[in-house]
Amino acid sequence: MENKKERLLIVGGVAGGASCAARARRMNEDVEIIVFERGSFVSFANCGLPYFVGDVIENEKNLLVATPELFRQRFNIEVRLRNEVLSIDRQAQTIKVRERDSGKEYEERYDDLVLATGASAIRPPVPGIDLPGIFTVRTIPESRMIRSWLSEYSVKQAVVIGGGFIGLEITENLINKDIDVSIIDKGDQILTPLDPEMTSEIEKRLKSHGVELYLGEGVTGFSSREEDKKLIVHTDSGKALEADLIILGVGVRPNSALAKEAGLEVGATGGIVVTPYMNTSDPHIWAVGDVTENANFVTGEKQVVALAGPANRQGRIAADNIFGQKRRYRGTQATAVCGILGLTAAATGVNEKSLKKANIKYEKVYLHPGHHVGYYPNAKPVHLKVLYAKEDGKLLGAQAIGEEGIDKRMDVISMALQLGGTVFDLEEAELCYAPQYGAAKDPVNIAGMIAANQLRGYAPLAHWNNFQLTDSNKSYFLDVRNPSEYESGHVDNAVNIPLHDLRERLDELPQDRPILVYCRVGQRGYYATRMLRIKGFNAYNLSGGIITQGDVKELALKA
Repeated sequence: MENKKERLLIVGGVAGGASCAARARRMNEDVEIIVFERGSFVSFANCGLPYFVGDVIENEKNLLVATPELFRQRFNIEVRLRNEVLSIDRQAQTIKVRERDSGKEYEERYDDLVLATGASAIRPPVPGIDLPGIFTVRTIPESRMIRSWLSEYSVKQAVVIGGGFIGLEITENLINKDIDVSIIDKGDQILTPLDPEMTSEIEKRLKSHGVELYLGEGVTGFSSREEDKKLIVHTDSGKALEADLIILGVGVRPNSALAKEAGLEVGATGGIVVTPYMNTSDPHIWAVGDVTENANFVTGEKQVVALAGPANRQGRIAADNIFGQKRRYRGTQATAVCGILGLTAAATGVNEKSLKKANIKYEKVYLHPGHHVGYYPNAKPVHLKVLYAKEDGKLLGAQAIGEEGIDKRMDVISMALQLGGTVFDLEEAELCYAPQYGAAKDPVNIAGMIAANQLRGYAPLAHWNNFQLTDSNKSYFLDVRNPSEYESGHVDNAVNIPLHDLRERLDELPQDRPILVYCRVGQRGYYATRMLRIKGFNAYNLSGGIITQGDVKELALKA
């Protein structure tokens, strides 16, 4: 390839900057590439830090994805650790750098400059935030300090501020070290990428391990008790929670100050504004990773998403475009997965809350199939929610919770969503099947079939939180489970006619009211709904059955 660039400088390593540097070398053998990293590591797996804290990953070296020596030997790329870029002179196309150890300052010229300055963990500006024993989990040095604190102070109680991915992962690792954990979150749910009713299984699992959940609680400050060195977390409702260790997991903020001071456009999100080609508002400056704001793949809304996968792809795309290619970043789906105490939670696309905010018309399905066939031992339920466009079935998002096979299903749906797929595509997807892995009709297929049947009018769906349809004064609830199941718990005023008796008892059903049919998970409800609609009844299948009803009811009680 023709040598178009002489000097490429990259500010920041980790995922975006490091992948950009390596890809740039593969695109051009002659360009001089220098990476400036203000920390002590150029490329490390920050997603592994909670497991380093929990001693699942014992050796710190295992977190290092690449070293300066590897970059030099394999790629002929110079990496300058503990060199902080202070400013950018866009007119002269130079940067000012300070060696953090010596204090020496110097300038470097660039033809192209890539900003991969990442994001920093948020430390709320509340009293006591800088007390010893309060940590974030963003870097290897921070994780080292947490490990030392755990050992030195024989930690027995911990408070985790924030119930997101990092908060839950650090919670699991602390529990595995026999530490009592409380989680405080200002929101009314944990794991906000999921919709509230989808998190009930995780909340139950946390509580079964002794975790105290304080949702809807804001932190007003921290203090310490001199006599026993205990830390105290103060909340806006007046609670005072004791702890030997406090972990902050309230989110991250883009490190966009360098770009802003250079006059580059920064969006309302705090992230650097970039084109789909990863260009900033300066044609010679590019930005990638957590510091950038990008379009949501589904809604087009600008957002900052701190995920390693998007950062890596953006780094590659920027490098390609710097050297004459024309590659677009498609937008961020925010596909993510989290393990917590034997459960897996995963999501892709947008959730119901975001669709409502964007005024996008949508439909949804809930289902609870096994992760493999029921006749093979140890089938575990997959609690799956799929969101799709009302008019054409185009996929908009999905969420899943369970013990087995969750990431597999979410990856399939994520790929279908990125390709503009529909629920009809899920219906027809040909996936692996053997008894120990899945079923002839995989949960992904079943989700597509339920949604496709709804769109075709074969079996319209109703939802437990749709009060217009489920108003008991207007609707007739039909429970088609067996009597023993009905007696174990049912919807108020529901009439129990088991599915196998339904054909002989149709004369008991009203012709002038919507009939809302439910069973345990929705399958028998579907059979009954089809039968009733063929016979002329205005029947709807309550999506997800009484299992979903329990999640929605629990959510309503909490509210």
